Amino acid sequence: MTERYNLSTDFLAAAGWSDAVRAPLAGDASNRRYERLQAADGSPAVLMDAPPEKGEDVRPFVAIAEYLTSLGLSAPHILAADPEHGFLLLEDLGDDLFARVVLSAPALETELYTAATDVLLALHSHTPPQSLAPYDAPVMADMAALAYRWYGAQETGSMAAQSEAFHTAFQALLNAHIPDQTVLIQRDYHAENRLWLPTRIGPARVGLLDFQDAMLGHPAYDLVSLLQDARRDVPPAIEQKMLAHYINESRHDETEFHAAYALLGAQRNLRIIGVFARLSLLAGKPHYVDFIPRVWDYLMRDLEHPLLSDIRTQLLADLPAPSEALLTELKAKCGTLQTL
Repeated sequence: MTERYNLSTDFLAAAGWSDAVRAPLAGDASNRRYERLQAADGSPAVLMDAPPEKGEDVRPFVAIAEYLTSLGLSAPHILAADPEHGFLLLEDLGDDLFARVVLSAPALETELYTAATDVLLALHSHTPPQSLAPYDAPVMADMAALAYRWYGAQETGSMAAQSEAFHTAFQALLNAHIPDQTVLIQRDYHAENRLWLPTRIGPARVGLLDFQDAMLGHPAYDLVSLLQDARRDVPPAIEQKMLAHYINESRHDETEFHAAYALLGAQRNLRIIGVFARLSLLAGKPHYVDFIPRVWDYLMRDLEHPLLSDIRTQLLADLPAPSEALLTELKAKCGTLQTL
């Protein structure tokens, strides 16, 4: 038995779950691990194992989960916590991820996406926690420039000058059109982090996962995460319907919100392209490369907005489209880099 397993056993014993049957659950792109537990009486729970020595910290998850549940939203309840050693015992919200439900019951797709949009409307009607760091123009420009560092540089070599020029222009655009950060953004609000809980009522029908990196941002950001999903194709009709639904219910200015949606879509999709390339090159996870063409297509669509015409010209001159040869090269270099 490893030291980490022994620590988890002690944690579960202290929480009254020493006799639970343990089974692994699928993880995510982080260093966190998950196990499903079943107590002797059949009660379920989930163990989160987030090693502090690998940079993980469960305290943000606890804080955001407690905030979300205080609003009546369906984040997992915290049953027990050991922040020092990086363990949480969580309410088990089940296995019905949106991505799976839509595959088995396509007729529910519009209902699921409407419910997820309603979660954002409910969340954005409340004052966010004061402790959130702002996802502001400098941070967003830094994140978008990851596409230059980890994706573009693989094809063209060093892109320091191009990256700096892009960063300057993009940050100025963000400052001009996304000046304020007003709501809690979960930042990975997509179909593989949403669970369908149809027996609950209203926005509580959507189970929430992977929100520990929440920041203070623009209301359009999580809507982009939901509707321009890197892992699945959201029908354009549903994207437009949810955009209209959010704008109508929130009473945002339609022109301004569409511009913010396109600008934040470009920002998010550039970040994802960079992160997915990095996960292959640095972390040895080549399957993320397979998502890049879809994300690139979203980026091209976002860049069609007139607000982004100059940035579009700059990006198309700097970054190569994800050809089969380029994607093969990224996979061939899987796990070979220590830094870049």
